[in-house]
Amino acid sequence: MENTLQSLPPGARVLIIRLRSLGDCVLATPALEILKKIRPDLKLGVVVEPPFAPVFEGNPDIDELLRPAAAAVACWRPRLCLNLHGGPRSALLTALSLARIRAGFAHFRYPWLYNVRIPTAQQILGVGRKVHTAEHAAAAMFYLGARRQEIPRAKVFTGGDRPGGLSYSYAVIHPLASEPEKTWPAAGFLAVARRLRREWEMETVFIAGPGEDLNAFSEYRCLGGAPLAEIKALLAGASLFIGNDSGPAHLAAAFGLPVLVIFGASDPVIWGPWRTPAEVIVARHGIESVAESEVFGALQRLKVAA
Repeated sequence: MENTLQSLPPGARVLIIRLRSLGDCVLATPALEILKKIRPDLKLGVVVEPPFAPVFEGNPDIDELLRPAAAAVACWRPRLCLNLHGGPRSALLTALSLARIRAGFAHFRYPWLYNVRIPTAQQILGVGRKVHTAEHAAAAMFYLGARRQEIPRAKVFTGGDRPGGLSYSYAVIHPLASEPEKTWPAAGFLAVARRLRREWEMETVFIAGPGEDLNAFSEYRCLGGAPLAEIKALLAGASLFIGNDSGPAHLAAAFGLPVLVIFGASDPVIWGPWRTPAEVIVARHGIESVAESEVFGALQRLKVAA
């Protein structure tokens, strides 16, 4: 429906549903920028679970953040509701929004809820290849009527100061991941941190999410289970990010940091760092097979490129 966005009255409310998943939330922000660029008059609300709301806080493209609750969604009275999440809960929230226009990808469950069914990103972009997650979200905006354009970098904002005692140049390492198949051994990350200190005179801060164990890295400063707002402030002041494929890597890329990501079970074509200086290492024979020398070489290339 090429004229959907232009058909909206001035100042209409548009509701975007993107409930959770750190990387997905970050990589939805280019699509929001595209939407606001074509219709800056629209009032844009994002439905997101509270732990992930800091991804969108401070973003000038967003007018309101809403909790994923029936009353909040219905009371906001959007003219257009775009589901970028999929799944039964987001479908229910789409229905409860009472929006006149309800858009979602045609492959989502309960397709009858949507009166605008968005084709695949490949069909919209006219390509036969895999598409990046940022392209997937942006393609929805193109289908709804946004001018085709280069998809910008993801963006996040922070009003906080970096944690105390970090006045020097430092790298942030996220050494954990959601699955063992995506997690490079701790010994490798420790070797990287020691080399950064010895050869680059750069200290390291190790980060982890709630419930993740950083005991193996206790010789360095560790920030485990910190609120997302604090992680944003830490990344905003960093000089480098290193880690497995995970949400913090996408946050780092959104700040424009040089990023090195080690991929195990996931696909870097779909989940690679988006529009930032980056090196990607793909484990061809299991993530344990990635050699420290391979990571050091990638870091040296990244230093030159940055």
